[in-house]
Amino acid sequence: MSQPEPNIDEVVRSIAEETDTPADTVSRMYADTLADYRHEARVFDYVPLFAAKKVRNELRHKSHRKH
Repeated sequence: MSQPEPNIDEVVRSIAEETDTPADTVSRMYADTLADYRHEARVFDYVPLFAAKKVRNELRHKSHRKH
C-alpha cells in the first residue's frame, strides 16, 4: 500500500517557516529535489518525505554558515 501524497503547499510553508526562507525559494528547491528523486527512484512511497528532508537540511546548513 502506498503512502498518501503530502500537501505540497503545507510542506513548503512548513520548511519556509522553519528555515526563515521565502516560500518561492523553498517551492523551487522542493520541486527540483522531488523531480531528481523521482527520476532515480524504484519505490515512490517515501520520495516526497525524502525530498522535504533534503531541502530542509540544505536550508538549515546554509543558515548555519551565515552565522
